[in-house]
Amino acid sequence: MVETTVDLAFIGRSARSASRILARLRSDVKNRALENIAQALERRQEQVLEANAKDMEAGRRAGLSEALLDRLLLTPQRLRSLARDVRAVASLPDPVGEMFDVRTLPNGLVVGRKRVPLGVIGAIYESRPNVTVDIASLCLKSGNACILRGGSEAFHSNTALVSLIREAIAQAGVPPEAVQFIPSTERSIVLQMLQAKEYIDLLIPRGGADLIRFVAQHATMPAVTGGIGVCHAYVDRSADMEKALRIVHNAKVQRPSVCNALDCVLVHSAIAGRFLPEMARLLARDGVELRCDTRALSIIGPREGARVVPATPDDWGKEFLALILAVKVVDSLEEALAHIERYGSGHTEAIITEDYSTAMRFLDEVDAAAVMVNASTRFTDGGQFGLGAEVAISTSKFHARGPMGLRELTSYKWVVLGSGQVREG
Repeated sequence: MVETTVDLAFIGRSARSASRILARLRSDVKNRALENIAQALERRQEQVLEANAKDMEAGRRAGLSEALLDRLLLTPQRLRSLARDVRAVASLPDPVGEMFDVRTLPNGLVVGRKRVPLGVIGAIYESRPNVTVDIASLCLKSGNACILRGGSEAFHSNTALVSLIREAIAQAGVPPEAVQFIPSTERSIVLQMLQAKEYIDLLIPRGGADLIRFVAQHATMPAVTGGIGVCHAYVDRSADMEKALRIVHNAKVQRPSVCNALDCVLVHSAIAGRFLPEMARLLARDGVELRCDTRALSIIGPREGARVVPATPDDWGKEFLALILAVKVVDSLEEALAHIERYGSGHTEAIITEDYSTAMRFLDEVDAAAVMVNASTRFTDGGQFGLGAEVAISTSKFHARGPMGLRELTSYKWVVLGSGQVREG
């Protein structure tokens, strides 16, 4: 653990002052700062990877799970991908100053709304050092300062990345104080941040259920709670077998340690006898453990190289973040919808079907931030949705829902243009 004295009030005041400057910066200045960050990620890989290696070594000694180690790991490829994401953010339209809903009233007043930054964004997150770059980039482009508090397991990685970011933006004429980092792993600082409503306008937690609950209970400022991903895929009786196998495999295996990875597959009984053995054979190649209800278990049965076990009640509604998949046979769309309603987390739900009316009913009735037809749950991501990156994936319905990009980091103010009108009556 890294222990150091943190003057949160000083950090907050610095961020607040920087946010006022950021709110007035031209788009080209902000984009130049983002390009500098991207170039620094490419040029200074060795420095960042060396810091990450320290975190990985400490994580292994501490017994972190493979899922957490995968989230923690940085590689040259992942750093190049981060640089691409930063450039994608730079290429997006700047939302700050955008006028919308403009109209002229009968009395001649021109009334509209203008997008403005939120101010200072506080972020508390675990494991994934890429979040440091994502949040800093989106905040800069949307005119917000940020205060970052990463997890202890990524302390060295985050320190290196923040140093790189601050130097890069300063070279573009952006105040480095716009990106603040809490240089301490003391847990008490989290509660201090949650009480700092005079400095932080929005608090974003990214982590496990315990962190989300803690923030929801103690935050004195608006907070984006939610984000736990219990993702289902329903394979309908009319599903295309090849398509369904490809989607389920990708959603579970492509990167199992993230929140949009598949956790449970529901299979219609009319197709289960053909689909489940093929699914089990395909997933066995990647070492996926299947936790099956009685009917799925009887169809799949024991098979060489496959880990197939009976499901327990705790397996329904669980975010595994590992190569584990719950499997259940259902007799109807209604049964699948009822299961998702009971056990879903409001993150991402998918249906694989060739029946248009069934697909439309699924889209209409499933209550989630993202609902998909014939596509992998892994697409619920700011970059994949064309947002450049994301500060979080919100499962709440207030302010923002789903991947949060630039526009979700702005508010608006009413603008009224008159020519001497006064109100009468």
